[in-house]
Amino acid sequence: MEARDKQVLRSLRLELGAEVLVEGLVLQYLYQEGILTENHVQEIKAQATGLRKTMLLLDILPSRGPKAFDTFLDSLQEFPWVREKLEKAREEAITELPAGIAVHLHGFQP
Repeated sequence: MEARDKQVLRSLRLELGAEVLVEGLVLQYLYQEGILTENHVQEIKAQATGLRKTMLLLDILPSRGPKAFDTFLDSLQEFPWVREKLEKAREEAITELPAGIAVHLHGFQP
């Protein structure tokens, strides 16, 4: 997963947690598409609350490869408002990225 997409998930973490995204088809779609393993699905389902399930999913996603973010977006068919929020945050991150890199490099000291 690209750093930009990881940042989007991190910046919206609490909002995403409040949506309880793991109920319904999200986990099954991510499993079907090879983003989550069977062990991931079982570990997420074993969590006591919807919030904990969603937080664990958000912890796992960044390490699941370059297609993980886009596949996660595709999995949100039951949550179109969440998908829109993520896409908007991603677009904003793209437009802000060059300035952020410049600031980061400017402050870099070997």
